[in-house]
Amino acid sequence: MADPNSSKTALYGGLLANIGIAISKFVAAYFTRSSAMLSEGIHSLVDSGNAVLLLYGVNRSQKPADAQHPFGHSKELYFWGLIVAVLIFAIGGGMSFYEGIKHIEHPEPLTDPLWNYVVLGVSIGFEAWAFYLAMKALLVNRAENLSFWGILRASKDPAVFASVLENLAALLGLLLALLGVFFGHLLNNPFLDGAASIAIGLLLMLVAVFLVARTRTLLVGEGVDADTLQALQTIAHEQPGVEAIRPPLTMYLGPADVILALDVQFQPNLTAQQVEVAIEQLQDAIRARYPEFKRIFIEAKSVLNRQRHATDAPPQPASTPA
Repeated sequence: MADPNSSKTALYGGLLANIGIAISKFVAAYFTRSSAMLSEGIHSLVDSGNAVLLLYGVNRSQKPADAQHPFGHSKELYFWGLIVAVLIFAIGGGMSFYEGIKHIEHPEPLTDPLWNYVVLGVSIGFEAWAFYLAMKALLVNRAENLSFWGILRASKDPAVFASVLENLAALLGLLLALLGVFFGHLLNNPFLDGAASIAIGLLLMLVAVFLVARTRTLLVGEGVDADTLQALQTIAHEQPGVEAIRPPLTMYLGPADVILALDVQFQPNLTAQQVEVAIEQLQDAIRARYPEFKRIFIEAKSVLNRQRHATDAPPQPASTPA
């Protein structure tokens, strides 16, 4: 289950790191006229704003349910995660790409790269720290035998997987900027600086496309994985009085907020009171293993009721929300 405290720690760490890095990069870009350094400054500034938006989304998602939002506000986080992905693509990637094209068409004269090297070295240290915090939050509840990309795809928390990808892209972008500055001066070729800026822009666009695709599936209503579905059926069949169960219906409302609907067929000899007790036991068993199922709706049917009313009318299901 997602830990909101670890998510916020990763976001606050990334925010502090990116604000300091963005200021230093813009200062270095001003003195050196480096396109790659300017792109990196834009990248860090966008990352800072994205962290603020994700923190806002985390706080909004924790608001209690009300009359207009009976299932709560958990999906707020998915909405703001999507906004962050769009900003990375449009502002981070688009402006970096534009700056690279502009500096290739009108290259700046090469100057002393010392400022660039100092800022890039400091930035790599800060970004590595922010990436460590984000990875620590991502790995809190990781599934076994999953690759890095598998863990990212399995995560349901945009505040975590967006932070990981942003900081990873930042580290790779810094390396690209470092290579652009180094080889530009080594070969006395100012076009390489612009090329590095274009590469940074393309990198950010790729990250943004992944984030858009990931948050879209969560926003429109992604369910739990196949292993969890199978485990839910196993738990239900193990409960006394349960005769059959249809495939469970699930949907993530938030990283730690899942809705579950079950269509359960109870044994024909159970009374209404016994069915009620069986439903409570089933809900308790599910929550004991999967506490993220905040809302459990069980539609209880009895073979006896169906047989008794077969010639009269369809049986009336008893829907029991948690």
